[in-house]
Amino acid sequence: MKICILIPVYNESKNIGSVVAAVRNLKFDVVVVDDGSTDNSGAIALKNGAKVIRNDQKNGKGYSLQKGFEYIIKQGYDGVIIMDGDAQHATEDLELFTGEANIHPQSIVTGNRMKNAKGMPLVRYATNRFMSFLISWACHQSVADTQCGYRYIGADVLRNINLRCNSFEIETEMLIEASRKGYKIYSVPIRTIYGDETSHIHPVKDTIRFFNYFIKEVFFSNKKYSP
Repeated sequence: MKICILIPVYNESKNIGSVVAAVRNLKFDVVVVDDGSTDNSGAIALKNGAKVIRNDQKNGKGYSLQKGFEYIIKQGYDGVIIMDGDAQHATEDLELFTGEANIHPQSIVTGNRMKNAKGMPLVRYATNRFMSFLISWACHQSVADTQCGYRYIGADVLRNINLRCNSFEIETEMLIEASRKGYKIYSVPIRTIYGDETSHIHPVKDTIRFFNYFIKEVFFSNKKYSP
């Protein structure tokens, strides 16, 4: 399969170079969407072998992912693996995604940190458990770790789902929209890595965005699930 790695970044100059270099060493093409960074994240990614798409201003992770998906589909890739640029996602786990993608090419494969969550802050662990329960219910299928951004998406899935969210709730939107179209969601166990990085998720603002999206889509949408 021809799989591209997509990395959305905002001010990740500390880690993006090593992340891109490690992925390129595994012979993957890399697309970095620089979401209006005020540092030199984009230049570092380009220097290390990535194709860089730059937003003129900060528009959000969802906006950047959609921009990356559009480019990757036009280039004829069979699928995409999304990674973070802060080195929280181990490149060694890429083979787990590609292995599952070869078995289920037109699906979503999410990373699952819950099997070995040692080191995950307790509040984040409890939040992930609760959110995964809610979203699994909404998807009509079990998803072990719905909050993990490390995931594979088949090109056919991307072509057939309608993504509109511009912020972090896009990760939930992908799962719900794909489920409605009848696509299966699989999981692979990945390691949990936490360093001194600062999360770009705003605990209040992004939680409100999530619940606004979730309530609107689950309780007030007239969209139907495909068999």
